[in-house]
Amino acid sequence: MSAPAIRLLDVTVSYDRHPAVHHVSGVFEAGSLTAIVGPNGAGKSTLLKALMREGAQRLEGRIDRGGLSSRDFGYLPQAAEIDRHFPLTVADVVLLGGWRAVGAFGGVTRALADRARMALAAVGLEGLERRRIDSLSAGQFQRVLFARLVLQDARIILLDEPFTAIDARTVRDLLGIVLRWHGEGRTVVAVLHDFEQVRAHFPSTLLLARHVIAWGATRDSLTEARLREAHALAQGWDETAGICETSLRSAA
Repeated sequence: MSAPAIRLLDVTVSYDRHPAVHHVSGVFEAGSLTAIVGPNGAGKSTLLKALMREGAQRLEGRIDRGGLSSRDFGYLPQAAEIDRHFPLTVADVVLLGGWRAVGAFGGVTRALADRARMALAAVGLEGLERRRIDSLSAGQFQRVLFARLVLQDARIILLDEPFTAIDARTVRDLLGIVLRWHGEGRTVVAVLHDFEQVRAHFPSTLLLARHVIAWGATRDSLTEARLREAHALAQGWDETAGICETSLRSAA
């Protein structure tokens, strides 16, 4: 399940010419397990979406995805971005992870349905295929989204705040799946807020405050001094600033 490294070269991402991420350069190594941390508004989610080439952002610089296509990426957005009012069942949502195998207009085969049931069993939701998603707790719904990723079987997995507002048991179970993915050689990148969780389980950390404060081994990146630097920068952000001249020169 090894995948190429993903390389960022002087990447600036902006919305309506207001930069959200500045001049990010670095590498997500093949098979790595990396946490992205930083203050609120630091550009963490923006950077994940740029890796996916999703959203309405403008990107300057270059992201080398090593020849990978969008089908090689599995993406878990923040829970707040998902509308759970559609009349979908648990099985409906999980089977969305099989679109790579069946295509946009393909049918659900018995083999795919069996794999979906196995994915639900892997996240502790066996037998809930027919439940509507609007009846689930936050933790149960997050398990459903992880089951969708299990079914997708992607080489690169991007997780945006996967453990926010869910119970401790669900966090433990889903973290176990993340560590299993890492053990299988997949590249996993997760936006996280729990520093102790990062220090305990994530070997690599990108500390972001709209530009890179540190990127490397967690023990070196997630120090108190660097966290203070990131938060000090956050105090001085100008939300009305335009795109920086350096970025415009790099795009020329």
